[in-house]
Amino acid sequence: MLCAACVVLSACAPVGPKYQRPLAPAPTTWETPAPFRPGEPKDAVPKGAWWTVFHDDELAALEGQALQANQTLKVAAAQYEQARALAALSLSANYPHVAFVPSVSSQQISGTRAGGTGDATIQNSFVLPLTVSYEVDLFGKRMHSIEAAQASLEASAADTENVRLIITAELAADYFTIRRLDSELGILARTIEAIDKALTVIRTRHDRGIASGLDVAQEETLLAITKTQATLLRQQREQIESAIAVLIGQPAPGFHLPSRDLSAQAPAIDTGLPSDLLERRPDIAEAERLMAVANAKIGIARSAYYPSLNLFGSGGWQTASILKLFDWPSVIWSVGAAALQDVFDGGAKDAQLKFAEAGYDATVANYRGAVLRALSEVRDDIQGLGVLNEASVTQAEAVDAASRALAIATSRYNGGLSTALDVVAAQQILLNNQRQAVQIDGARLVTTVLLVKALGGGWK
Repeated sequence: MLCAACVVLSACAPVGPKYQRPLAPAPTTWETPAPFRPGEPKDAVPKGAWWTVFHDDELAALEGQALQANQTLKVAAAQYEQARALAALSLSANYPHVAFVPSVSSQQISGTRAGGTGDATIQNSFVLPLTVSYEVDLFGKRMHSIEAAQASLEASAADTENVRLIITAELAADYFTIRRLDSELGILARTIEAIDKALTVIRTRHDRGIASGLDVAQEETLLAITKTQATLLRQQREQIESAIAVLIGQPAPGFHLPSRDLSAQAPAIDTGLPSDLLERRPDIAEAERLMAVANAKIGIARSAYYPSLNLFGSGGWQTASILKLFDWPSVIWSVGAAALQDVFDGGAKDAQLKFAEAGYDATVANYRGAVLRALSEVRDDIQGLGVLNEASVTQAEAVDAASRALAIATSRYNGGLSTALDVVAAQQILLNNQRQAVQIDGARLVTTVLLVKALGGGWK
């Protein structure tokens, strides 16, 4: 009878939409060499230590600490384990529920009750039953629940990878910002030293009546301004240093990153094609998997319109004397089935279905938005690197010209052909251009990090 029921029930088809990935906006052409090819998701492929392209051992060591001790990463990992447990829980519904519930009881029945004999009687009961129950998945409710749990697990895995990418990219960007500040502080320190020497000369000339008090005041003003700039940069460096300490899981008060000039070079990056971009980005993969979750929830909502069927059975032994527990007359068994169909629910099922369908529409919009943002980020970072590379060349020329201008202004001042104002102006121009050059180099490295992040991390 049970086999016949399974054959009949197997003919029931699950209800609910079959999941198909919606189309996402993508350019027909891209500012990289052809050909364009269909994309195949590769977000699950480990991205690896993408930061090694910068060939900076100190950065690599910090990234290793972040991967081991960053608390946000630990939260993401724990949430992934929760999603894995929920997926396993959903799969367990495929199997019948078996329970073993032995019981022993003894009760005295009143002898003076209606129909009693006048003597109290004691009844003992020893029960050793095994119960089995199973809900038949007639219309795919359990199947859709498993699909939703599995897609949630995959979304959680993509989210974990996305958090890893964000943390490592943020750390690299902060690291290169600190190194840029170190280089600027070095420039300011050398400038302060040069201004000090120049001020000594001007003061000597002033004492001899060759230079005016105005010359001294102008050079002192430039010295004070430069020292103020250095003080503000040191404060900014300390703030970023504290941010790095949090990223690598260390207390900020006890963490210090030794000062070192910016030396890393921005590597050449193969930006790939739009299809490659969609393959690597874990946030896009997460958005796509969340669509699958929402689609499965529509199937769950639709299956609620149909009846549910539970099969159950039990068997075992029951006796009043434990000595006869396993005798054949003590055997008990029962089998049965129960169907449940709501007749009236006040529109609850309709509301649940509309809720699920609206949730799916929202995930589709989120997915397409993630694709658009990804393409925009890559385009902006590629163009930004092009501009910064060009600016780096012209800024190097500006620094060279400013150095020559200062040398000429100093020579003319020493020869009495110009005022100290020319020297002060040339010193200020050189300082500004040197800092600008370092800022451009730092921006190139940070933009490279942002491009790596926009491309989804490593891609080898």
